[in-house]
Amino acid sequence: MQHINPNWEQLLAKLHTKLEEVKQGGGESRIAKEHKKGKLTARERIAYLIDKNSDFLEVGAFAADGMYEEEGGCPSAGVVAGIGHVSGRMCVVVANDATVKAGAWFPMTAKKSLRAQEIAMENHLPIIYLVDSAGVFLPMQDEIFPDREHFGRQFRNNSKMSAMGIVQVAAIMGSCVAGGAYLPIMSDEALIVDKTGSIFLAGSYLVKAAIGESVDNETLGGATTHCEISGVTDNKYDSDQDCLDAIRRIFATLGENAKAGFDRIAAKEPGVSADKLLEVFPLERVKPYDMLEVIAGLVDGGELDEYKKDYGKTLICGTARIEGWAVGIVANQRKVVKTAKGEMQMGGVIYSDSADKAARFIMNCNQRKIPLLFLQDVSGFMVGSKAEHGGIIKDGAKMVNTMANSVVPKFTIILGNSYGAGNYAMCGKAYDPRLIFSWPSAQMAVMSGASAAKTLLQIKVASLKKTGKEISEQEEKELFEEITNKYEEQLSPYYAAARLWVDGVIDPRETRRAISMGIEAANHAPITERFNVGVIQT
Repeated sequence: MQHINPNWEQLLAKLHTKLEEVKQGGGESRIAKEHKKGKLTARERIAYLIDKNSDFLEVGAFAADGMYEEEGGCPSAGVVAGIGHVSGRMCVVVANDATVKAGAWFPMTAKKSLRAQEIAMENHLPIIYLVDSAGVFLPMQDEIFPDREHFGRQFRNNSKMSAMGIVQVAAIMGSCVAGGAYLPIMSDEALIVDKTGSIFLAGSYLVKAAIGESVDNETLGGATTHCEISGVTDNKYDSDQDCLDAIRRIFATLGENAKAGFDRIAAKEPGVSADKLLEVFPLERVKPYDMLEVIAGLVDGGELDEYKKDYGKTLICGTARIEGWAVGIVANQRKVVKTAKGEMQMGGVIYSDSADKAARFIMNCNQRKIPLLFLQDVSGFMVGSKAEHGGIIKDGAKMVNTMANSVVPKFTIILGNSYGAGNYAMCGKAYDPRLIFSWPSAQMAVMSGASAAKTLLQIKVASLKKTGKEISEQEEKELFEEITNKYEEQLSPYYAAARLWVDGVIDPRETRRAISMGIEAANHAPITERFNVGVIQT
């Protein structure tokens, strides 16, 4: 990579190294074990299934990153998921990774699988399940089994998607045990691979313990049993490849659904090259920069038709195109700006005038049926007596209201800071963006690391003083460093991605592709809800 900030090179090297590690799943020995059984791995299955030379937009690659270390870790939460094309039809694919704890479900496995189903439901995309799982990871069953967003929710979603007319195709390509057996059988079509696929509510050991019957797993729930005796599965196939070919044939026959009708024309190259994009975005958090230069590297031809260009200048609003798709952009301006009244406003901060402008722009995009893209590098809303007297809470509430009630699809990219209520107003995870990704340069928290550490230190020192303990200047310094280090770890984009607060961490040069695929997916779901903001602060 030439002419790229060495710090960017370091961040991107870390990203790509982590991705390669994740793609190894349970490791080379586990992959070899699957191959010895005649099976493909989850990622090999997806690569074989999707159309050649087409993109696969992975979701949740870093799910569970750094979590469950006492259990040996759970790369990608033991499941691979994303959006791709099969026989020309865009769809969601979910594949259990049997190289990771035999595909057992951890708490984050459930969260990620539900996220994949949510993407299918929101965008009316057909979904393919490639099932190969030992079921719930029993030592953590209390964190996976009983709650609203736990394991059982997937079967509820199976039922809801069926009622919505969303096509679901499942392939049983390994173990499919207990409650997990319902997922493929609640799908429209259930395929099974002979000799390696099996499905039953209880395996042979449990059957023996429960009712005293001695039976092997193949007789109990193998492909021949379920295709010829029980009728539970539809057809059996000799290999993973044969089964995946059958799915491709099914998808080749799918009829066209109604579309949302978002506007698209022939794409243009962005106004700034991909590598130049990295140059114009500084990694120094306090350094001002012009967000318009970043936008030029994301949109077709670098062309942005700005809305209220000379008003509320700490937020940039305007329409543009990304890979031909019309899109409305709301972005934080990070350079210091001067208002017509002579007031200097800090970059990355939302003021009353910018919140007011953004609210109106969001309404216009809903009126014009244009998807919304939020580019976050936000420190929060302006504070202080002047801002409070000027009604910052009222104007901020108006922006949050219009954004939350938008019926056009929303997409969010976190470039740099994502702090406090700024995260909310700029369409954070809580506000249902269809997709939300971070750059490796992103940080997400209730406030910046420096501010939080100082605040937490004051609380800690005050608490110690209440108990009669005075601490020395050196002890206070050590305590500050300890608090800072812990907080900095939580600011990491990988910390957020591990918990699925974002759908992934992406190379900035992949941003256009991610947004374009997101809008293409959203275009499969006609907008049926009327835009209504209810009672709004004026």
